[in-house]
Amino acid sequence: MKRLSFRPNPLGLVHGAGIAFFVAAFGWQVHAEQQDKVGNIVSIGGSITEIVYALDQQHRLIARDTTSVYPPEALSMPDVGYVRALSPEGVLSVGPELVIAEEGAGPATAVDVLRKSSIPYVDIPETDSRAGVLEKIHLVGAALGVPERAETLAQKVDADFENAIAAVKARPVDQRRVLFVLSLQGGRILAAGTNTGADAIIGLAGGTNVIQNFAGYKPVTEEAIAAAQPDVILMMERRTSHAGTNDDLWKLPALAQTPAARNEAVVRIDGLLLLGFGPRTPQAISALHSALSGGS
Repeated sequence: MKRLSFRPNPLGLVHGAGIAFFVAAFGWQVHAEQQDKVGNIVSIGGSITEIVYALDQQHRLIARDTTSVYPPEALSMPDVGYVRALSPEGVLSVGPELVIAEEGAGPATAVDVLRKSSIPYVDIPETDSRAGVLEKIHLVGAALGVPERAETLAQKVDADFENAIAAVKARPVDQRRVLFVLSLQGGRILAAGTNTGADAIIGLAGGTNVIQNFAGYKPVTEEAIAAAQPDVILMMERRTSHAGTNDDLWKLPALAQTPAARNEAVVRIDGLLLLGFGPRTPQAISALHSALSGGS
């Protein structure tokens, strides 16, 4: 599978009806006017699938990964597995002509097998920011051969960002201290540090991520949580045994003495909406900002 790794250019834009990508490693030139005829596409990554639908190119999809749950119609397609636990056989069994995947799909051994097969594999960078979302839209549009549609969508989403950010600035939430809890396992909290989608969305919504002493998602000690004194607990809305109920949270001694516990302040938002960094991210900013400001 030939790999196309589309990286952001200095202007952060990819557009133009005659766009072409030259991949020196493979000596392969892909023109937008040819790409728009490619069907049988597998989309790997929830935000990638959202973008394909937003570009009105869903008729070209034949399968998606487990994280691709929006829009709901996507659930009717075959599921080739979780984005970070792919099986090459599962992906290839649906007969794709093109695979578009978010950066970080895996495991690495599986992706390596896919890249070495005869089907083009497009690797879309993941950057948790406004610019990153717009870049992703342009790159998916380019891979699909519909750059003009992508430009139109990017302009709309950028305007949505502008409105959402303006609303945050117009009604500050006094940098409310937020603890993002990814999961509860055995009474241990797995929380978001810096360089995470959670950290980025909290900042965009006007809040402050209380965990700043490590990057990524890691277990945190009771002492660290107690010292952080979060005002709000932020979690993904999902149905898993590790999600934890509100009662589960307040039973933890470390949280019991925090402002969040005293006010029973828990915000749950759909995981893909909150952390997907796709076309709906402005909605996520607005939803989180509304929750942090008391819904008023």
